[in-house]
Amino acid sequence: MSAGAPIRLPAVILAGDRRAAKAVRGESKVYLEIGGRPLVAHVVAALQRVPEVSEVWVVGDAGRLEALFTRADLAGELQKPLHVIPQFRNLYENGWQTYRRLLPGAGPAGRDPGPEDEDLRVLYLSADLPFATPQEISAFVRAALEIDVSYALGLVTEEAMASFYPSAEGEPGIRMAYFNLREGRLRQSNLHLVKPARIVNRRYVEELYEHRYQREIGNIIKLAWTLVRDERGGLTILYYYGLMHLAALADRWRLKRVADRLRSWIPMPRIEAGCSTLLRASFRFVATHAGGCAVDIDNERDYDAAVARYAEWRAVQERRARELYGPALAPGSRREGVG
Repeated sequence: MSAGAPIRLPAVILAGDRRAAKAVRGESKVYLEIGGRPLVAHVVAALQRVPEVSEVWVVGDAGRLEALFTRADLAGELQKPLHVIPQFRNLYENGWQTYRRLLPGAGPAGRDPGPEDEDLRVLYLSADLPFATPQEISAFVRAALEIDVSYALGLVTEEAMASFYPSAEGEPGIRMAYFNLREGRLRQSNLHLVKPARIVNRRYVEELYEHRYQREIGNIIKLAWTLVRDERGGLTILYYYGLMHLAALADRWRLKRVADRLRSWIPMPRIEAGCSTLLRASFRFVATHAGGCAVDIDNERDYDAAVARYAEWRAVQERRARELYGPALAPGSRREGVG
């Protein structure tokens, strides 16, 4: 990407509560409050200070979302165009149908992309990220733009996650599962920079999402079958998928030497190549080092921990992001070279 080239980068927040979405305490998790505001509002507020983002789209329960964003304490923060889209049947349709509506000249019903839309990028985010900072999101976007692939998926380092661990025995904390790769133990973040029109096998995005809870044996088997039956490279993909799962098990059982030996056989470029084959599109990982974008709220234990330690963890993330990436820009500001 040429220096100083203008960027039109819409952000889509996936706030739906159907099919594979998980409720927490009987509530759609995106409306759970932490630090005095619903989770989805934290993400919308962070995007106001990401200079590469020009507009924000939120897909979910439209009536409930619209009522939320007219609240006086939230409406005053909205500096960028905010569009609310009624949710569809599942995650894939939420992402794809919102993309069809944000295309230039699409109108309320949307349109299919044409050749002129193939390089339009969309930043997709989860709606339950109370510790995401604008600097980390911006750093991810800028790094993903540099490598210029069709699908860039965020990772964070193990070091970046350490502040969320319990500080003492019995105290609340969050421990996430990691990808165990040759390059290190890395946690998937909730940031995706995508050229949707260039993803040929878009259907796998939904399947991978639905089977993401890999501690459940049924999901392990279903995803393995998905990988084997693919028409291109299924057995090779399955081989590395199996190694990653075994390394994750060893890691979870605290068999460090076994986990380290297994992950030494799993180089990141092999996984990137497998994902590229599966999606039939260029795929790369992009690592950031603040950590907040990797902490989503998927169960009651993590929610309770986030409520109890919100102020502490938020302060740590803001300080870490500032030290790594510099101060966050004021709402509405633009970094040089960003149009």
